Parts: sequence; structure tokens; C-alpha cells
Amino acid sequence: MRISTSEPGEARLSARLTRFVKAEAADKGFDLCRITTPDTIPQAPERLAAFLRAGFHGSMGWMAETAERRSSPRALWSEVRSIVMVGMNYGPDHDPRAILAEKDRGAISVYAQNRDYHDLIKGRLKEMATRFAARAGEDVKVFVDTAPVMEKPLAEQAGLGWQGKHTNLVSRDFGSWLFLGSLFTTAVLEPDEAERDHCGSCRACLAACPTDAFPAPYQLDARRCISYLTIEHKGPIDPALRPAIGNRIYGCDDCLAACPWNKFAEEAREMKLKARDDLRAPALDHLLTLDDAGFRALFSGSPVKRIGRDRFLRNCLIAAGNSGDAALVTSCRALLADPDPGVRAMAVWALSRLLAPRDFAALDRGGEVAQEVIDEWNRAGAA
Repeated sequence: MRISTSEPGEARLSARLTRFVKAEAADKGFDLCRITTPDTIPQAPERLAAFLRAGFHGSMGWMAETAERRSSPRALWSEVRSIVMVGMNYGPDHDPRAILAEKDRGAISVYAQNRDYHDLIKGRLKEMATRFAARAGEDVKVFVDTAPVMEKPLAEQAGLGWQGKHTNLVSRDFGSWLFLGSLFTTAVLEPDEAERDHCGSCRACLAACPTDAFPAPYQLDARRCISYLTIEHKGPIDPALRPAIGNRIYGCDDCLAACPWNKFAEEAREMKLKARDDLRAPALDHLLTLDDAGFRALFSGSPVKRIGRDRFLRNCLIAAGNSGDAALVTSCRALLADPDPGVRAMAVWALSRLLAPRDFAALDRGGEVAQEVIDEWNRAGAA
């Protein structure tokens, strides 16, 4: 249902406020700004319920806990009348898949190669909301990703793009590289037309997935998704999936980068979203030596910091094991005595792939691989 105004005066006010909020969005550096209403995603509750029933959310229990509020904007805030969706381009200046051939380097997802976008976008949205609330005399709330908001369906209804077969938003102007944010308000604004699906028969994103995480087009099983496994998943990673992870140490861009609509994409304008030189292709040999202080210093202000040093080293050790690079043996061997059991277990796994069987067996005979580490390794399913 689209909100309409019945009186000419109301229509003029709505038009003025709509122009104002879009101008504010542009002024704050957002590349797209479109408007929808809270009743435009009636299919969302059942789609979310089906996703949860299938267990596709993995260990992300918060998705089930917030399902009711997440499924409907009015369940989150009953007074909302209009939803302003904004998008900020974070397009890379290179093909992010190129680093996958550099086995001694770690591949960090494009979105995490500089500042945490949550902080950046929320800060800009709050500035925008403050000015809009003062002009409109209406209540506002802003949300960025971590709140229980169905951002992608709302963005589609607002006209920013459409949810592609990889379940991410695709824009005709910016391809797959858009960060989203939302401003909920009690003001009545002029809604934009929804975007239609332009995927057609293309299956490039589905074919690009290294771990076959798409049971069907428009469906994602997070339990097989490298982004989920390297970021959200806290325990040992399924041994069957480890080789397919390659050198991806934080997230994965394969399905995004494969989209043909990226031919229209542009490099990010926002300097805080441009890749830091030291995070474009960091050397695994260096990353494997990071203690907690070193990890925090390197990833200060980055979203990588939130997974913690131990989970990050788990990922780096999987990358090391997949590298085939004997030069990494020394760094992996040093981690056999790491305080974290998960790190120790993955060090064993990495060495089992980097060393010849005779040399790996010699580690055990020499007492370098303690029995407790072997037990951890077996419990992790790595044997």
C-alpha cells in the first residue's frame, strides 16, 4: 500500500520534505536515496520464516530471536509512515578476485579493507536525520545493518536496486557494491517506484560460489557461505569446506564480483571506503605472527577487528594450509603452542597439508605436537 495525501497542502508539504531529505542525503555523501512505505514487503515474513525453518541461518541465533520485529517495519516501530533508503557506493578499483591467485597473501573482502561502514553510514544518517526532523517536525529513527530491518527488500521496493540470485542487492548504476542504511519517519513522503528484477537467465553469481552455498536461485545457505564461515561462525570450520576457502581470511566477494551488472559500477568516492594499501593483499607470514595487541593495532577502525584475533588466526591458518607454501611452516609451527585451542588445532591442520607425511609424523615423534593438540584436532574433525 502506498501512502497518498488527500489535501493539496499536504501534498505540497510531502513534496517539499521529499526534496529536502533527498538533497540532504546527497549532501552527506550518499550515492542513492529513494523512499518507500512500511507496507510494501508483505512477502518478507514468510520468506524469513522459510529461511529459518531450513536452518540456513546457521549459528546466527539472533536472526530467529528478532524474526518478528525483522519481518515487518511496523513491528519494529508501529508509528513509521515512510522509510528513506540510502545507498553508498563502495566499488573497488580492481577485480577483488585477482588476489585469490596469490596464495601467500590473505584475501579480505572489499567492504572490510578500510573503515567500518556501520560507523560511517550511521554517523551520516544521524546528521541527515537531525536536520530532517528539525525541518519536518516529525519523529525519526535510523538503522544500519545490525538492527532487525529487512534492508534489501525495502531497498528494492524503494527503487535502489533488486535482490539478485545471490540474495544481495544489485543496482543498475553501481552493480553489487552498495552499503545500505534506512531512515524511518512519521512524516508522509512521496514514495518512489520499486525496481524490477533484471537478472534474467544469468547464473554467474551462483556458478562463482566456491562452496556451492546457493541451494537455488535467490536462496543462500549461510552454513556453506565463506563470508559466514570466516566472520560469523565461531567454532571449527567443516574440514570438507576448508580447501574451498582458499586464501579468503575475512569474507568473500566472488558472487558479488561475478555479476555482469558490475560493468556499470564506479570506484567508491568516499575516501574512508577506499582500500588501505596494507589490507589489499597482506602477507600471511606476517598475519600469522600477530598477537592480540598487534591484531588490534592493524585492524583498528576496521570491521575485521570485531571477530577477534583467535578467530582471525583460525582463518589465516586455513589459508596457510591451502597455500602450498613451505615458507609458512615456521609461522604455523610456532602456533602449535598458542594459548587458544582453536588456533592450535588449525596449526596442526595447516602443517598436515604443508609438510610431507614423513615430516609431519616427525613433529609428533619429536613432541612438538602435544597430545592435547592432537585431541583438539580430532575433535575439530580435521583428521
